[in-house]
Amino acid sequence: MQSQFFPSRTVAAYMVRMFVVRTFAILAALVLVLQTLDLLSESGRILAAAGNGDAEIWRYVGLRVPQIIERFLPFSVLLSTILTLSTLNQNSEIVALKGSGLSAHQVLAPLILASFILAILSFSFNDRIVSRATATLNRWQKVQYAALPIDRGDRSNVWVRDGDDLIAVDTVKGKGAAARLFDITIYDRQQGNLIGVIRAGTGVRVPGGWRLDRASRFDVASGRITPLGNVVVARGVRPDQFTLSNVDPNGLSFGALRGAISDLNDAGRPTKALEGSMWHKISGPLSSVLMPLLGAVAAFGIARSGKLFIRAVIGMLLGFAYFVADNFALAMGNLGAYPPILAAWAPFFLFALIGEIVLVRSEE
Repeated sequence: MQSQFFPSRTVAAYMVRMFVVRTFAILAALVLVLQTLDLLSESGRILAAAGNGDAEIWRYVGLRVPQIIERFLPFSVLLSTILTLSTLNQNSEIVALKGSGLSAHQVLAPLILASFILAILSFSFNDRIVSRATATLNRWQKVQYAALPIDRGDRSNVWVRDGDDLIAVDTVKGKGAAARLFDITIYDRQQGNLIGVIRAGTGVRVPGGWRLDRASRFDVASGRITPLGNVVVARGVRPDQFTLSNVDPNGLSFGALRGAISDLNDAGRPTKALEGSMWHKISGPLSSVLMPLLGAVAAFGIARSGKLFIRAVIGMLLGFAYFVADNFALAMGNLGAYPPILAAWAPFFLFALIGEIVLVRSEE
């Protein structure tokens, strides 16, 4: 058995079955308890909206449960890892596996593989279901759980960059080529210096740019205001750059968020926080792979020594420390203090190294 990285097929299937069953059992219990508590605080607001009843309560549950699953699946994997390994240790099954010539890494291999499969399923679930549920729930909460209005693409206070020039639009109505701009201000700049300000009441999309109606230009050097009439500007600005005002990374899939970041880059807007959230859509589900490594301290050591509970607590503390560090790094990334890649991936690799060091020094 030493020549194989995994234990025998029977042993691996036995460990994986214990691990997966406990993971989903713990997750189901967490979802049931947390959804009940959440519903107690939100049901009053939902029923306060005119016309809402039991159907809206169940609709809220259907939108909220995917968010709870997304957030607490890694916690469930951590608790399942500690429970599974503690049970195996208490029954001397870990001692039997190590006595047969298996290393600590080989003992953990089935759980790591199962965690990797769970991470793939989690990413797919988050990308296809959680993002849509989050977008719908956010829109519903903005109208205080009333009937959802039709999204006609109207946006307000939109800024777009066209080369060195900055374009500010008070209101954008419609989508695509049918978008109409209201209260437009163009800051004409050369090498970072403001040389003029163009103002217009309305603007529409025309071939080759945007036509401003009854525009006027204020010249900074002379202080004069010159009427321009109808003028075509912003020839390199696409309609979608005006309709991308606020991007909620939690309400977009990985592909949609990546496309939105590309559009915002073209519009000259900051995207560092969104890039961190985009990479976290991968590192977040992948954190499940870390849990067997961080909880492995509960697997080894003699159960009769009385330190099994202490080892389980240490494994739990390592897992929760990872979640704290992950949230902290993501917050720093949103503030711009950390680069996006560092904010999303630094806690993952740091705790992978910590877990590996603890495992090697204590058992290998």
